[in-house]
Amino acid sequence: MKTQKQRRIKLFFMIFIFIIFGVILDQYTKHLAVLRLKDQEPFVIIDGIFELQYLENRGAAFGMLQNRQIFFIISVAVITAVAILFLIRVPLEKKFFPLEICTAAILSGAFGNCIDRVKQGFVVDFFYFKLIDFPIFNVADIYVTVATVFLVILLFWYYKEEDLERIFHSGK
Repeated sequence: MKTQKQRRIKLFFMIFIFIIFGVILDQYTKHLAVLRLKDQEPFVIIDGIFELQYLENRGAAFGMLQNRQIFFIISVAVITAVAILFLIRVPLEKKFFPLEICTAAILSGAFGNCIDRVKQGFVVDFFYFKLIDFPIFNVADIYVTVATVFLVILLFWYYKEEDLERIFHSGK
C-alpha cells in the first residue's frame, strides 16, 4: 500500500506530465501560426464565422493591460504558488480528481503564454470567431478558460461545503 507521501508525489508527477504535454501542444500550434499565418491574409475555415488570423498580443484577455509583461510573469509565479499549495492540501481521493485536472490545465495555459511573454515580449494568438468578433485567442487561452468554467461549475454545483472545508481548512 502506498503512503500518502508516495501518492502525493505520483499526483505531482502526473500533473507535471499533463502540463508538459499541454505546453508542448500550445507552443507547437503557436509555432505553426507563426510559420503559416504571420504576414499572411487570414486563413478562412468557415466564411464569415471562423478563421485563423495571426496576432501578436502584448496584453491580457481582450487586449487589456497592454505591455505589462512583468505583471504577467509575476502573476504566473503567484498562480503557480497557489496551485502548488492547493495540490498539497487537496485530499487524495478520486472525488477531487476534476479539481486537479482543472488546476493542471490552468497552469498549462499560464505557462504556455508566459513562455511567449518571456521569449518574445508578446503572446501569439490565432483563433478568431469573426461572426461575433470575439478577441483572437490561442490554445493556452482555451486551457485557462475551459478549466476556469469547469472549476466554477464544480465549486458551485458538484462539491458540497464539507468537501471544500476539507481542502481549505483541514489540509488532509
